[in-house]
Amino acid sequence: MGGYMLIENAPLAKRNTLRVDARATLLAEVRDAAKLPELLDFPAVRHSRLLVLGEGSNMLFTGDFDGTVLAMETRGVQVESDGDCARIAVAAGERWDDFVRWTLGQGYAGLENLILIPGTVGAAPIQNIGAYGCEVAEFVESVEAWDTRERRVVTLDHATCAFAYRDSLFKHEPGHYVVTAVRFVLPRSRPLRTDYAGINEELARMGVDKPAPFHVAEAVVRLRMRKLPDPAVIGNAGSFFKNPIVDAALAEALQREHPGLAAWPQPDGRCKVSAAWMIEAAGFKGMREGDAGISSRHALVLVNHGHATGPQLWALAQRVMHGVRDRFGVQLEPEPVVIGTR
Repeated sequence: MGGYMLIENAPLAKRNTLRVDARATLLAEVRDAAKLPELLDFPAVRHSRLLVLGEGSNMLFTGDFDGTVLAMETRGVQVESDGDCARIAVAAGERWDDFVRWTLGQGYAGLENLILIPGTVGAAPIQNIGAYGCEVAEFVESVEAWDTRERRVVTLDHATCAFAYRDSLFKHEPGHYVVTAVRFVLPRSRPLRTDYAGINEELARMGVDKPAPFHVAEAVVRLRMRKLPDPAVIGNAGSFFKNPIVDAALAEALQREHPGLAAWPQPDGRCKVSAAWMIEAAGFKGMREGDAGISSRHALVLVNHGHATGPQLWALAQRVMHGVRDRFGVQLEPEPVVIGTR
């Protein structure tokens, strides 16, 4: 079919970075966003549940998906205006890391701290991806999407997207919107963020004392490659657990009892505390139950050593969350979307 292809009883193991063996009743690969209305009106699609899937780097399947998985495979990057700040429209199917590297090559600043994050551009605002002190929401002007309820293309401005820590409107209304493009505003120059999680130390090791955005990007690449397992080598979805945000009084009490626990004050007066530190202190870093495990390189990362099932991975994740709650009185939450029976 022009612009899209439908596959029945589709395997998903190669479409999620945890490499979980799951299947979808129907898989729709979309190469032309203009064909979405036609696709979504197809009888087998119209009467089924809908799950939009990028590279599957932020998803855990705990069972098969009884519905239609929609994979946006559209391409295109368009600079709509340039100058001190550029407005750039990017198709949802573009790979995020490729886009970040393109911006650096074009001399734009802002996304350097977000390099090497797996996934697609269309998925980035849904999760409000972030790393090393930066979130994508800061640079998103608007999101273009197909509104499945009103059956029309809509443009959602920054405020409407309701961005928050690893959160957005799209996560709260799954199936309502199919992101087709994201518009970014990127400056030519801005203050660099180098005071987070070892970036300055890495720049020093690189011999860089006057960094440019591409230096910061290289430092982040080196840090990520050292600390995080490569999904191409071992199945994982990056950071599986969010850093919890707690009341300032609880954060102070936790730090008095556990001086090594890192905490970061938030604009609303609360504090974000390190999930990785608590998971490691609770003894879970490097743990393995069958082929389900917690990475020995980074305590936030749930890994599949080979043939772990979705339920096995989710059971281990729950064990970690219960262990941290029992030890510290803090409830962890998963970053990825968990699809299936929870």
